[in-house]
Amino acid sequence: MAQPTIEDEEIERFEATLHGDLIRPDDAEYDDARAVWNGMIDKYPELIARCRGAADVIQAVEFARETDLRVAVRGGGHNVAGTAVCEDGLVIDLSEMRGVRVDPDERTVWVQGGATWADVDYESQAFGLATPGGVVSDTGVAGLTLGGGIGHLRCKYGLTCDNLVSVDLVTADSEFLTASEEENEELFWGLRGGGGNFGVVTGFEFELHPVGPDVATCLVFYHGDDLADVLSAYREYVDSAPREVSTLIFAGELPDEELFDAGVLHEPKFAIMGCHSEDVEVGKGELAPLREFADPLADFSGTMTYADFQRILDEDYPDGLRYYWKSLYLDGLSESAIDRIAYWADAAPSPLSTVDVWQLGGTITDVGVEENAFAGRHAPYLLGVEANWEDPQIDDANVEWVRDCLADMRQFSDGSVYLNFPGFLKDNDEMMETTFGSTYERLVALKNEYDPMNLFSLNQNIKPTT
Repeated sequence: MAQPTIEDEEIERFEATLHGDLIRPDDAEYDDARAVWNGMIDKYPELIARCRGAADVIQAVEFARETDLRVAVRGGGHNVAGTAVCEDGLVIDLSEMRGVRVDPDERTVWVQGGATWADVDYESQAFGLATPGGVVSDTGVAGLTLGGGIGHLRCKYGLTCDNLVSVDLVTADSEFLTASEEENEELFWGLRGGGGNFGVVTGFEFELHPVGPDVATCLVFYHGDDLADVLSAYREYVDSAPREVSTLIFAGELPDEELFDAGVLHEPKFAIMGCHSEDVEVGKGELAPLREFADPLADFSGTMTYADFQRILDEDYPDGLRYYWKSLYLDGLSESAIDRIAYWADAAPSPLSTVDVWQLGGTITDVGVEENAFAGRHAPYLLGVEANWEDPQIDDANVEWVRDCLADMRQFSDGSVYLNFPGFLKDNDEMMETTFGSTYERLVALKNEYDPMNLFSLNQNIKPTT
């Protein structure tokens, strides 16, 4: 879609309304400002509005609407699909809006839309409190929350979106609203799992829970030859695990020279990672079976602070690496599914790629679609397929591996996906309708009400019918 030509005078009037910076292609900081975490994404916006608060967001949305500019919204973190930046249009950049305020008495935390989970954990852990985040600390709060939020506390305290108390946002008509159980209830329903379709979120309020500072953790590595047998044992473990335990398995080459000697460095491996959210000594006992499924190559299980555990994978996902991730909810871990998971983990063209199995269930299943829009509570497991690589010359091979794996694994799924691992949204319409099922039309009705012109289209998009 061709973008309109914006007169200099219009841009100057817009810039004069902002407290933050307006960055143009000729500015020295432009290339840094347009760069996002995923090195595959190389887009050139017309303008980048680096907002300092809700008033700047209101002005930016109004300017984009009046000039008919394409809009991308950038929060604080990863955005693996690359929708945080756009060609020719306006990027509404919240990355400097990182304020966090904890109310330890009410056990709530208010978080600005550009914050990361490291920002939240730093403040909340000062009071021995946490809300469910992701599994990498520099993930942005906004994107993770609006897409659901699957993290280390999920089986005990649910998804990130399940812990929302209220949301502040700017709608497509530049109106500032608060959505909660008490006001704009239908919008609040849709924001919890319906993605960034309904506005630019400038603030989130979350419920907090007593977690840490120390937690019992599991991080044990096994040889890839044991993957099928361990997944079978893991399935039995998960069936009876307490809700305080949340775990995942990731399988690939995992070539970490600091962890493994030369004899196994380039051999297939997998890890079981997880934590127990409450009593440390009880947690150590509950996690112990995960360390005994086979002969470990390395075992770093034990006790650490919750904040440190949230950071443990950060170095594995550096800025500028090339990423392509997709997902499927699995009906279970049958022997056939396990065999195919082992096959695809071994077939990865990049040694940095992994096939991941996330334990779900527990408290996640206590919330119904009538309470919030998130889809996927029916599934006992999530399959994540992560292509991570460095060389642009093997882009096609890595993307093809992910897509072929997902096409094969659909035999063990109803086809619904976790919207935070969506690839590049090539099959967006089918993906959204399949994932949301019977609730999709309810989300379309919300889109019709709050964004009938689809101003916020660069996301896991729900298209309006108006």
